Amino acid sequence: MEDSVLKALCEPNRYRILCLIQQRGYCVAALAHASGLSESSVSQHLKILREAGLVQGEKRGFYTHYTLNRDALKSVIGELNELTVAKPEPCYKRPYYGCAEAEYVQCKAYIPPEKR
Repeated sequence: MEDSVLKALCEPNRYRILCLIQQRGYCVAALAHASGLSESSVSQHLKILREAGLVQGEKRGFYTHYTLNRDALKSVIGELNELTVAKPEPCYKRPYYGCAEAEYVQCKAYIPPEKR
């Protein structure tokens, strides 16, 4: 996953825009009205979301209507979901550490019983 996708998702106003356009396309003016943001602010957020590949624009007359790129979002969700199913592995960076938990934070300070 690219950094631009995570940066795009972490901003609350951009997330709110994604929630608004999940059901149908909106133009910038409609998104500004629905979100309470200025049109220029919405445009800047949409630019970032577009560059991250999370939204796509379709020109309709004078206006561009933005919709959610569901395939890109499904890909992000799949990658994030992999974090929940990954099994922790023991930490064996040095032969005598061998702690059973990957989360063992202070393994550098660990002194095995036979070395005490």
